[in-house]
Amino acid sequence: MKHQDVAQRIIQNVGGADNIQNVWHCMTRLRFKLKDYSIVDHDALMKEKAVVGTNHKNEQLQIVIGTNVNEYYETVASELGMDTSSATPADEPEERKGIISTFMDIVSGVFGPIVPAIAGAGMIMGLMSGLSALDIISNESHTYIVIDMIAKGVFTFLPFFVAASAARIFKTNQYLAIAIAASLQVPAMTNAVAEGVIDQFNLFGFLPVPVFSYAGTVIPIIIAVWALSHIHRFIDKVLPEVLRTVFTPTLSLFVAGILTLVVIGPAGIYLGNWLAAGVEWLFSVSPILAGIVVGGIRPIAVFTGLHHAMTPIALQNFANQGYDMLMPMMFMANIAITGATAAMYLKVNTKEEKSIALSAVVSGFLGITEPALFGVLTKNAKAFIAATVGSSVASAFISFFGVRIYGYILSSVFSLPAYIGEYFIFIILGMIISFGVSFAIAYALVPNENGQPAPAKARS
Repeated sequence: MKHQDVAQRIIQNVGGADNIQNVWHCMTRLRFKLKDYSIVDHDALMKEKAVVGTNHKNEQLQIVIGTNVNEYYETVASELGMDTSSATPADEPEERKGIISTFMDIVSGVFGPIVPAIAGAGMIMGLMSGLSALDIISNESHTYIVIDMIAKGVFTFLPFFVAASAARIFKTNQYLAIAIAASLQVPAMTNAVAEGVIDQFNLFGFLPVPVFSYAGTVIPIIIAVWALSHIHRFIDKVLPEVLRTVFTPTLSLFVAGILTLVVIGPAGIYLGNWLAAGVEWLFSVSPILAGIVVGGIRPIAVFTGLHHAMTPIALQNFANQGYDMLMPMMFMANIAITGATAAMYLKVNTKEEKSIALSAVVSGFLGITEPALFGVLTKNAKAFIAATVGSSVASAFISFFGVRIYGYILSSVFSLPAYIGEYFIFIILGMIISFGVSFAIAYALVPNENGQPAPAKARS
């Protein structure tokens, strides 16, 4: 089996199979729920070439692997005898957990599996937008329309993707969850939104069902699937076994569907609007302040695995406004992390360390910053601070000029075509500032590996 030896050593070094309550993964990390974290051998884990870094956060042991994390996850799960089709953070035994920890478990679990689809579709949209802005292809041509259909399908029916993923988190039937999502997007609802004739339906003549567009939304469906999971378990528990096959799904769908359309869906829309409005308020107070805050917290958010928390807000911005100003700042953070790592490449002496730094720089430009953070920057606090400063400065700069993006896209150099237009020059200047500031600060503050400090002029 591929990676079997590495998987066995990872299991051994996290305390053995008996110490593992659950394991799942996001885009780059294996995430373990353990009984006892004190027996984890971090040094042994770091000796594995496949392991970029480790982190204990939010009641999780995170082992950073990279974009091929799924290959290792499948092998580890196989060694543990787990069913990978159902293993999720919700498989953990019931226990009291903090709100933030629970929230991050849910967000990372929901978005981890579907981010490739979102990022892939966003990349296609960005490339097509760039080609259209350069007049290489007309946005009215059949070719553009067809390719745009391929990309927009993910965002139009995003609630379906979220429902399927959330069902795994909350351990409920995926198809019932998708059915709940479908109820929010049937033609009766979408046509009512498009025509604007009515603002609500009246269920049973007295229950209001507000008319909203749920396309591209995520918060309402996550809450709805959470409710469905509890409703389904309750009904399945109280019904006689002979009736469960037919009546458990029937009653679950009926009750959860009504609750979603009447209460949860509208509440989720209002909550999403509230979060987006909070971000918009921060920008209205001061775009520069918004850039400093968002840019400053992004590197530490990626390091701790909290960066997924921005995804629902960005998606809500696209749904509400048609654009988002957070993702360009995420781009600046990635470039800043890359710049500080490039400076570290000049500071280390061994071939192995230079190789690690160089590959991390390449990955950083491609939008994957965990190798840089865990493999390079966490070894030197000054370099990490340099990345944070570069991210804040560059984010404040592009925020001042109102740089925005009109579709979800991976924050890498390949996303540049999506910015072609009035903001293109500012995103280029932002990249230069982000890379330059973080590189300069890291180079000036971090001493050479052989103990010789950087030149005095550089440190001043």
